Amino acid sequence: MSTLTFSSASHPLLRLPSLPHAPFSSSMPSLPFPLPLRLLRRRLSSLSAAAVRPDSAAAVWTPAPLTLISPASSDASLFHLSVDLSDAPDLAAGYTAPGQYLQVRIPSSAGEAKPAFLAIASPPPLAIGESRFEFLVKRVPGSTADLLCGMKDGNVIELGVVMGRGFEIEKISPPDAVNTVFIFATGSGISPIRALIESGFSANKRTDVRLYYGARNLQRMAYQERFKDWESTGVRIIPVFSQPDDSWKGEKGYIQTAFFRAKQILNPSSTGAVLCGHKQMTEDVTSVLVADGVSKDKILKNF
Repeated sequence: MSTLTFSSASHPLLRLPSLPHAPFSSSMPSLPFPLPLRLLRRRLSSLSAAAVRPDSAAAVWTPAPLTLISPASSDASLFHLSVDLSDAPDLAAGYTAPGQYLQVRIPSSAGEAKPAFLAIASPPPLAIGESRFEFLVKRVPGSTADLLCGMKDGNVIELGVVMGRGFEIEKISPPDAVNTVFIFATGSGISPIRALIESGFSANKRTDVRLYYGARNLQRMAYQERFKDWESTGVRIIPVFSQPDDSWKGEKGYIQTAFFRAKQILNPSSTGAVLCGHKQMTEDVTSVLVADGVSKDKILKNF
């Protein structure tokens, strides 16, 4: 186990206060700054505890081979990744709720490229039953995500521990108590939404379940091949494009604007929402839902 060593000369939290009129003395008989010293002792104690904490998520990495890498959108801005967890049952078992995520890194680039944070796209039962995680990765040039999209089947990556609470589905259950659920996703934010829908949250037992899914255009929209199956479970899908071509006749602009035009919240007390995507979108939608009487406790986010 590695040991962290701190130097009071180099670490800003350990730097002692300077005295304007007297040199520092180890006995400090007349130090006029007792409060900073008490704060310093607390910081020292906290740093020491962090240095030896055995359950640090960043210290645990599990190697696993890739079994699938393929474009998830026609413009190849999004990729499907599948990872074999046959030799990592404990990691698979740690995934218990849609909306959880983990860090992914490439062993050869450890210490050079920052790990990528990826939401798990496959539903939890798939992790246990078929021993695999699936991800939807947005290709960002120069990033770890970009490197991942350029790898091949059989290449080994490293996964951190599963993190986050995920979507707390119990807050919008049972379906007869929360019979309206609005779902919002932008870009690769559809990844944990896929996990939610395919895990089953009794959409077909609710009166109104709508998915507002925003992307730049049809070429950047993932999971189109799954839409029919999702709709068969009771989810109505409303694609919204910010930069569509001239042939698109559906919703245009931002998904929050499309929702505001047709929200129809009949009973706020039996309405819930699930959001994943751009910060501005989540803030705008949350504000409108709360203003219309929807309880904040029933607005779910994956963090």
